[in-house]
Amino acid sequence: MGSPWTVAEFTATLIMWTVMMALMMLPSSIPMLRTVAVASHGAKSRGESGTPVSLVASGYVLAWTVFSILATMVQLWLQGRMLLSGEMALTNERVAAALLIGAGAYQFTPAKAACLGHCRSPFSMLVHRWKASATGALQMGLEHGASCVACCWTLMLVLFIVGVMNLLWVVSLTAVVIIEKLAPSTRWPRFAVGAALAAWGTRLMLRF
Repeated sequence: MGSPWTVAEFTATLIMWTVMMALMMLPSSIPMLRTVAVASHGAKSRGESGTPVSLVASGYVLAWTVFSILATMVQLWLQGRMLLSGEMALTNERVAAALLIGAGAYQFTPAKAACLGHCRSPFSMLVHRWKASATGALQMGLEHGASCVACCWTLMLVLFIVGVMNLLWVVSLTAVVIIEKLAPSTRWPRFAVGAALAAWGTRLMLRF
C-alpha cells in the first residue's frame, strides 16, 4: 500500500484493464459488427472494396485501450496516495460517494443521450462514416468506440469503488451496458441506472 508500482505491475494492471474492457464491451458491439459485415458483403458482391470487420473490431478495442491506459494511471495515482484497498477499491467513502453521484447525474445529461444514440445506431455510422479501406475500417471502429467510451466511462468508475477484481460487478456492469444499448427504450435504462447510482452515492454521503 502506497509503494510505487514497478513497470511490470503497471503493465500487468494495464493488460488487466484492457482485457476486461474488451470482454465487457465487445458483446454489446456485436450488432454493429454484424451490420458492418452485411454491408461489406454487399459491397463485395457489387465489385466494390469491402471493409474488414476484424479491423473495425480492433479499432473499437483500441478506443477502450486508451481508456484502460487512463484508468491504470488513475489507479497508480490512487495507490501512491494510499487510497486503494488490497482489492483495488477506494478506501475514501467521500470520494466514492462523489463519484457515484457524479456518475448518476451523467446518466441524465444530453451528452450521455447523444453518445448512447451513436452506440445504438450502427446504420448512422454506415451512412455518414463508412470507409472501405483497411485504414478506414480501423478508423470506423475507433470512432464508434470513442462514442461508446464517452457513453459508458462513468459506469466504469463503479469498478474503482467496488474493486477492479470484483467479477460479480464486472458481469453486472456488462449487463447494464448491454441493456442500455439493446433495450427498446433509450430513456428508462439510463434513468434507472442514474437514479440507482445517485441513491447509492447519497446513502454513502449520509454516513458522514
